[in-house]
Amino acid sequence: MIDDTGLDCGSFKRQTVLHRNGGQTLMLLPNFTLPVSKPMAQLGLLVAILMVAAVGIALGFQYLGGYIPCKLCLEQRTPYYTAAPLMLAGFVFWSLSAPAYVVRACFALGAVLMAYGVFLGVYHAGVEWAFWEGPADCAVTLAAPTGTDVLAAIDSIKPPSCTEAALRVLGLSFAGWNVIASLGLALMAGKAALAKA
Repeated sequence: MIDDTGLDCGSFKRQTVLHRNGGQTLMLLPNFTLPVSKPMAQLGLLVAILMVAAVGIALGFQYLGGYIPCKLCLEQRTPYYTAAPLMLAGFVFWSLSAPAYVVRACFALGAVLMAYGVFLGVYHAGVEWAFWEGPADCAVTLAAPTGTDVLAAIDSIKPPSCTEAALRVLGLSFAGWNVIASLGLALMAGKAALAKA
């Protein structure tokens, strides 16, 4: 169907919600009621797996490599902890033939959370490069040491500072690499949420 602006509204309606404003057709929001294709559902599952892998790598550096995370490092994991189950839930809902808006909402929330992860990573990297101040209470919370020599154990543990990168790989700290990972995952999750059927 061609409207008075010369646009093919039929194809737009398959992809977006339309709004008429002064004779112009404006695309406002993606249509979350369109069915989610199998490749996009699989993309959502892949994003969940990659999120779990990213957290696994962080935990590996922490427990195997001995890199104690600072407060901001721990905060950067929160979007992963929340978004990975959402992405998995979206795939499960798709497998169970749930309404498309439920599946797309899960994927969209995952994308938003990873965009928040980008913000956290940029903030932490900026603190490390002294572009702005970090939180005043930036120290790690450790479990109480066990054994008889508690004071010696406490003295041997130095909580990391948010202002110093524990490790740089190719010039990027953990926070910098998290920005790249979070951005990639946010884009992939967004594509799974917004792709047309």
